[in-house]
Amino acid sequence: MLHTKQITMENDSFVSEFILMGLTDHPELQLSLFVLFLMNYTATVMGNLSLMILIFLNSNLHTPMYFFIFNLSFIDFCYSYVFTPKMLMSFFLEKNTISFRGCMTQLFFFCFFVNSESYVLTAMAYDRYVAICKPLLYKTIMVPRICCLLMFVSYLIGFTSAMILTGLMFRLNFCNNYIINHYMCDIFPVIQISCSDTYVNELVSTAVVGTGIILCCLLILMSYALILFNILNMSSGKGWYKALGTCGSHIITVSLFYGSGLLAYVKPSSAETVGQGKFFSLFYTFLVPMLNPLIYSLQNKDVKVAVKKTLKRISN
Repeated sequence: MLHTKQITMENDSFVSEFILMGLTDHPELQLSLFVLFLMNYTATVMGNLSLMILIFLNSNLHTPMYFFIFNLSFIDFCYSYVFTPKMLMSFFLEKNTISFRGCMTQLFFFCFFVNSESYVLTAMAYDRYVAICKPLLYKTIMVPRICCLLMFVSYLIGFTSAMILTGLMFRLNFCNNYIINHYMCDIFPVIQISCSDTYVNELVSTAVVGTGIILCCLLILMSYALILFNILNMSSGKGWYKALGTCGSHIITVSLFYGSGLLAYVKPSSAETVGQGKFFSLFYTFLVPMLNPLIYSLQNKDVKVAVKKTLKRISN
């Protein structure tokens, strides 16, 4: 009798697939949302891909700053692909399901790219610090080996964080609760539907995500505090303008990325805040990857020159 009960519990705890609730349950909004997010995805793919090709083809953009921007565009291009095609299909599906393995795969790559982007933005802040505060030593400090090492560490931390966060999910049971209140498999919405004790998952997830955010924010703030101190000591107004112009794009990107990320993960364990998190996550999953290529190209003279050269090359 005990053996039969144990088998029943094990069967109840195994879920082969989840149902993703998506953004809305109002059918009349589905077509409009599909068109909106398809346009967003097209702009994200074309923008980031164009910027990567532009940097690759133009030797005047083979500098540390554009090496980091190339990696930022690569991450945005990849991680938008992790969940957007599935989300676009969901607008036409009566039942938006995802397999357990598919859910864990999506969760892993999402965590990998988001964490990696966080550390790439931190590396970019260090690059701006060296460029403004130590301009004469810039080429000596930011050599290709150091730039590659910074990117390797960023991806390694992203991979390690994703392995930890995804690995913890396999210890959870889900019983008969398999409806995820989100448009993708994210950490806290998945934890919320588990019938297991999720204390360890919540603790470790909060520690990993929190440590990453705090560490990156502190390093970025330190870099900009030193940059600001250096700018205040500049006598020339032209130097001020040049320094602020150099940092402006990065400040906007960091503000959008961390601002929307923090709003999405404030008190994430309750049903109400998971719903709020779903809304705020739209900013860093859809808006930020689309805006980054525009932020780094519209006000950038080097990119404009590279575009003209590339167009001349194509036309000839």
